[in-house]
Amino acid sequence: MSERFHPGDYVTRISHQKDVLFRIEAIQQQNGKKMAILKGVDLRLCADAPLEDLVEPTAQEINRYRQVYVKRSTDLMRGIERRRKDVIGDFLSRAKINYKKNECHQLEMFELPGTVLHIDGDKEYLDLCLSTYRQLNIRATGFYVPEERQPEEVKALLMEYTPDILILTGHDGLLKNRKNFSSLENYRHSGHFVRAVRKAREFEAGRDDLIIFAGACQSHYEALIRAGANFASSPRRILIHAYDPVFIAEKVAFTPFNQMVSIREALNDTVTGVDGVGGIETRGRLRIGYPKSPY
Repeated sequence: MSERFHPGDYVTRISHQKDVLFRIEAIQQQNGKKMAILKGVDLRLCADAPLEDLVEPTAQEINRYRQVYVKRSTDLMRGIERRRKDVIGDFLSRAKINYKKNECHQLEMFELPGTVLHIDGDKEYLDLCLSTYRQLNIRATGFYVPEERQPEEVKALLMEYTPDILILTGHDGLLKNRKNFSSLENYRHSGHFVRAVRKAREFEAGRDDLIIFAGACQSHYEALIRAGANFASSPRRILIHAYDPVFIAEKVAFTPFNQMVSIREALNDTVTGVDGVGGIETRGRLRIGYPKSPY
């Protein structure tokens, strides 16, 4: 049985009705039994499972798993483009009142969206997120920092980069056979995220001056919000998609500074929606300027 599986293989779990596509990170001996350490391919979940619980999906099954999330992400990107056009149209409408002879034209204006510092416990996900920020024209700096080290490193990174938006994410999950959702001890990394949020709030206490998203799959949502996060996962302790933090950051970055971010719109504009991510009232970070320099 053990020769069938190796680190890097795609697998699903029989005991969970093959609901999540994983990649094997490592194979370890635990209590005399060989266990696979698993990482979600599209979902920010880490788990372990005995090798006999694993099965290799076919190429068609892998494609089916991936296409569900690819389609949802593509639809969200199209929606973002439409929303941004509406924001600019609103600005131009107001500018025609403020400027004589309608001299403020779309080509002469410029946008200053919020900037992002993204700290991720998964390097592969981080690279994918940074690529998506570039597609969305968001200035983002990213660092791979394992979840347990994020509380130690977040403050120095904030001091160096002074972002508008901080993302603290990676992997998480409820530990096996733990039923008490209120205890941080029952989560893989929620405690690390909570401590990292508190350290970030030592640097900047104002929730409208530094907007924080924290958490991953099944994270302790209430504890993260209480610690100082504006947005967090996961209200229903469900799995969240790798790009959910990016879509939250985009909504904040491109909501005008004189408006509150629509929480419902922000959550609906994520892959996993209101069950996976929640938040509190937060001001946007976009400023629009005029005129644009020709240089």
